[in-house]
Amino acid sequence: MSNNETMMQYFEWYLPNDGIWWKRCAAKAVKLADTGVTEIWLPPAYKGTGQDDVGYGVYDMYDLGEFDQKGTVRTKYGTKREYLEAIKAMHDAGIKVFADIVLNHRLGADETEEVMAYPVATNDRNQTIGEERMIRVWSRFTFPGRNGKYSKFVWDHTCFTGTDWDENTKQTGQLFCFSGKHWDQQTDIENGNFDYLMGCDVDMDNPKVVEEIFKWLCWYIDQTGIDGVRLDAVKHIKFGFYRDLLKRIRSEKKIALPAVGEYWSGELGRLLYYLDTVENQTRLFDVTLHYKFFEASKAGSGFDLRTIFDNTLVSARPEQAVTFVDNHDTQYGQSLESFIDDWFKPLAYALILFREAGVPCVFYSDYYGNPGKDRPAVPNLERMMRLRKAYAYGEQHDYFEEPQVIGWTRLGDQKHKNSGMAVVLSNGGDGCRQMYVGEKYAGSLFYDVTGGCENPVQIGDDGTATFYVRGGHVSVWVCQKAFEDIQINV
Repeated sequence: MSNNETMMQYFEWYLPNDGIWWKRCAAKAVKLADTGVTEIWLPPAYKGTGQDDVGYGVYDMYDLGEFDQKGTVRTKYGTKREYLEAIKAMHDAGIKVFADIVLNHRLGADETEEVMAYPVATNDRNQTIGEERMIRVWSRFTFPGRNGKYSKFVWDHTCFTGTDWDENTKQTGQLFCFSGKHWDQQTDIENGNFDYLMGCDVDMDNPKVVEEIFKWLCWYIDQTGIDGVRLDAVKHIKFGFYRDLLKRIRSEKKIALPAVGEYWSGELGRLLYYLDTVENQTRLFDVTLHYKFFEASKAGSGFDLRTIFDNTLVSARPEQAVTFVDNHDTQYGQSLESFIDDWFKPLAYALILFREAGVPCVFYSDYYGNPGKDRPAVPNLERMMRLRKAYAYGEQHDYFEEPQVIGWTRLGDQKHKNSGMAVVLSNGGDGCRQMYVGEKYAGSLFYDVTGGCENPVQIGDDGTATFYVRGGHVSVWVCQKAFEDIQINV
């Protein structure tokens, strides 16, 4: 059995625009690997609408901080050379790099074009609400700063399905579909059809667009040596697109290229339908579990912890689930704001780091904190990641009998010395669970690594013991040798 996988989202929305992020990433690679990170998700590396663009306002995907475009050579995170050095540092430390791939839209066009288009309702994109008319749109991308290097492809209105801006009227709140076009039919059904998200909506029914995207991704893989991809906004792109693209890339490049998609929906059925439609070519972030965490953090002791995994992707399709607590979109002030309350975050991280199912993804600002937004780091998070790396192995036994106190154990395996643990959570008062950790630990002392319970417990001859937890906290119990080792390493 290999070591546990742990992904980390190594950025957040509010990073400073100082151009040295890639250097910071490279400097932290060894420490992250030592902590247990095996996969790292880096922010979009290509040129956006300006130097302070987080990366989702995509302008030129061939410009990784190499050309003077949009008033800057570097991106918010640094130059192309520094990006490649950061990837190499991660690889040298044994960490796989996932690149953030944003294909749904383009912004910051170089020229306008006159296009016939018809207005549609924003809350029902299948409903036309006016006559066709000529509008002037920012839809021609010539990339003069790059001057044809790497690709001579010019994006114009034929590459897009619609937009939300008419330069002639300069009115906001209007959505247009270009004449002769239609929204992709295989997308999420929110707003009738959720193909359109922002900017100029890329037309995935256009063969020349699909071919250019394939060529770009081949180029990107060759240039950077990335190991996998995080796919942005997949519910806005016709579902068959990524199925076909990933199959083709893997076949022609002869690489595994693991992928994880962002399908933002709290409805399990929609996630499962997507996975079935794309033939499981990608994993998905478990948004359903995130919302269970959010609900639990707000409800306090009124939430029944026995139901925490009900109707979640990690329960229904564990091999396709990447679990997470928060991310850049759920932060305060962001479009999907649903930040988990501080008191519950250690419990949530225990629920993704110490169980068999799913690959957990740790969020940057949970690990380091965010002083600018007055957000603290999650207590004991680095320690929990190290515990996952070293000891969270073996058969899992669940003890979900009580609504406010739940627990589980991992029995360990032969490959990982001193492995195995007992985990207890409470969203109410102080509590305990009698749980089995295995006869091999009979007579041994177990200690709470979180420091919540000071006194050790002794394992009985039958391999069981009563493990305690303080109200509103999580306790993680390991054998004495593991406890001593983790104190030295953190």
